[in-house]
Amino acid sequence: MKSFFHKITAATLATLVLFTTMSFTVDMHYCGDTLVDFSLFDKVETCGMEKQVPTKACGNELTEKSCCSELQIVMEGQDDLKLTFDTLNLEQQVFVASFFYSYINLFEGLDENIIPFKDYNPPFLIRDIQKLHETYLI
Repeated sequence: MKSFFHKITAATLATLVLFTTMSFTVDMHYCGDTLVDFSLFDKVETCGMEKQVPTKACGNELTEKSCCSELQIVMEGQDDLKLTFDTLNLEQQVFVASFFYSYINLFEGLDENIIPFKDYNPPFLIRDIQKLHETYLI
């Protein structure tokens, strides 16, 4: 169970690093308020309305504005993955140093091997229970 948990954690952290370092761009084309097309990898396909010649309104020389619009969202990934200890301020350095010191000291061994049942004798064997019930550990 422990190795399964470690494998899931490793896969999750690997995907997290992959998605935080990956850059991507989303292109979207709107006609009015309606989303016509969006794309992650290619250029978006337009609806063709921007190629039409706009009509003149009642003798007015000004042309109408196109109702189409394009939106581009750019997500930049993280470039620098190596953080140095020098970029931390003094309080953060003290915290990291004390955390590692206290964490490593959790795993120090004991000075001597303590056996809590050393002073107690084992129970007397009246009958051999395994032979009586014919249960043997192999």
